[in-house]
Amino acid sequence: MGERAWVTLLLACALPCAALAQGMQYKVRVNAPDKLESLLTDNLDLLRFRGNPRIDREQLQRMARSAPEQVKTLLATAGYYSPVVSTRIDGLPEAGAEGGTPTVVVDVQPGEPVRVGSVEIVLQGFASSGGTPFDTAALQAAWALPKGDIFRQDEWEQAKRALLRQVVQTRYPRAQLSDSMATVDPDQHSAALRVVLDSGPELRFGELRIEGLKRYPASIVANLNQIKPGDYYSEAALQAYQSRLQDTGYFAGVEVSADLSAILDQQLEAAAEKAADAAAPAAPPSAAPMAPLPLLVRVTENKRRNVSAGLGYSTNTGNRATLNYDDLAIFGLKMKSALTLETKKQTARGDFYFPVTPDGYSDSFGGAYERSDIAGEQTTVFTVSGKRAWGTPLLERSLGVELLTEQKTVAGQPNVRSTSLPLTYSVTRRKLDNLLFPSKGTVVNWQIGGALLPLLTDEPFIRASTKAMWYIPFGASSTVILRGELGALASKQKDGVPAIYQFRAGGDQSVRGYAYQELGVRKGDATVGGRYLATGSAEYQYWFKPSWGAAVFYDAGNASDSFSGLHPKSGYGVGARWKSPVGPINVDAAYGHAVKKARLHFSLGFTF
Repeated sequence: MGERAWVTLLLACALPCAALAQGMQYKVRVNAPDKLESLLTDNLDLLRFRGNPRIDREQLQRMARSAPEQVKTLLATAGYYSPVVSTRIDGLPEAGAEGGTPTVVVDVQPGEPVRVGSVEIVLQGFASSGGTPFDTAALQAAWALPKGDIFRQDEWEQAKRALLRQVVQTRYPRAQLSDSMATVDPDQHSAALRVVLDSGPELRFGELRIEGLKRYPASIVANLNQIKPGDYYSEAALQAYQSRLQDTGYFAGVEVSADLSAILDQQLEAAAEKAADAAAPAAPPSAAPMAPLPLLVRVTENKRRNVSAGLGYSTNTGNRATLNYDDLAIFGLKMKSALTLETKKQTARGDFYFPVTPDGYSDSFGGAYERSDIAGEQTTVFTVSGKRAWGTPLLERSLGVELLTEQKTVAGQPNVRSTSLPLTYSVTRRKLDNLLFPSKGTVVNWQIGGALLPLLTDEPFIRASTKAMWYIPFGASSTVILRGELGALASKQKDGVPAIYQFRAGGDQSVRGYAYQELGVRKGDATVGGRYLATGSAEYQYWFKPSWGAAVFYDAGNASDSFSGLHPKSGYGVGARWKSPVGPINVDAAYGHAVKKARLHFSLGFTF
């Protein structure tokens, strides 16, 4: 046999085998409303097994016959219990005959959906001597699948989990769903829901137990504990306590929990007593009193000393090199120090922090040296300070006092040396949907203080300022941000008041389009601080991806020695936004209308 004949024979054998391996080819068309089409196309056997090598003519017909029942089962999970479903196969060749590709047509008329007709939530075991935070009306108000909603199986399961989660976060962490039932009436297109919730034992916190401490005193953990023995169990209280401990910087890992193993021990003891006296009536588990749960704190300590260095660049102050040294245990105090060298500013600072007191006060003291050359004004400042801070991230307050000596040099003017002992009170209130990436809410900061007495003060003064930001959402992807700042300084004369207590504007966090603190009172070739400040900004952000956005903005403001001299200087431009792991990063290109120049600004969030 010739070579061509062998090739013809091999092809004749291979083609049927390939067809057999590939299985019968067919198409599927589902005629259903758009909201249900994807449910069916993702789950129907007709589509899942298309291309399977074992599918032949008979199996295709069998799947087509069983498809209506499968469609009804799938539609029931979406709330449709009375659909009309039919299937047919167009273009199916006769057995043994060759033909084109058949099409399986699935026609679906879902009908009227079943809706929730009633919701019954039954509470068992919640009554206690101290009252209960739950009642049927309150839980039904928060129920996630209310009357009138389409009854869907996945939403029914989610609603039950949400109900249980709402309870176990409080004094009943061992609560459970003892029964749940959904009774569907297809004729009335209605579903009656019933959930029985058993509270389990009511639990309270006990004494504090600490594990993992080696280097640092137990007072660091105990002083931050706002949970008292006898308080009702609360998951929110545990999370808040854990967050406070993590923020101290002493620990690489923190786990705060209630020792629920105590429940198991008591249940085992109760079971043993019941076995010993089978005639004694047993109390229901939900009513059995439980001993307080120990409050357990497990920590992994950070290393005591840490050294870090970095290089960077600021569009406000130029090139930057930093060196940080921290020691978490010097005579029972935490020490943080930093050396920062920038083109326009050089700073050395060291601070010591006491452990937070049981009343929630954080006390610190420290010293600093700073030299700067900003807009033609050179200052050298030595500072010794003390501060007390308290509150929460939503409402922070602080009271600080500092003794500073400042030497100021302005081109063409004699040097001025001043000493001052100012006291400053500050309040920051945050009402935001997210503290790191806000899109709705407000932040306001107020400061008032000064050096009112001539004690260690060359020129008594009083100073007040306020800053505010307002985040206004526009749809799911847009936000408008309004920002403003006002300040005023009162003194007999400005000379003798430290430059850092006077006002200037301009820069990344002020009026963009101008250099850092470029706006203020002109004095020769330099810009110095003024008595009054007023700035404002309006910005529109559009997030075209969850982490990436763009912005347009308009800023205006100035500083002056008089209200009449507050002639606003404007800047406007466009920017890019990125939600980085450490906060929103902003890159802006702004044009300063008064100076006729464009400037690039880079900043991380907006901090008060």
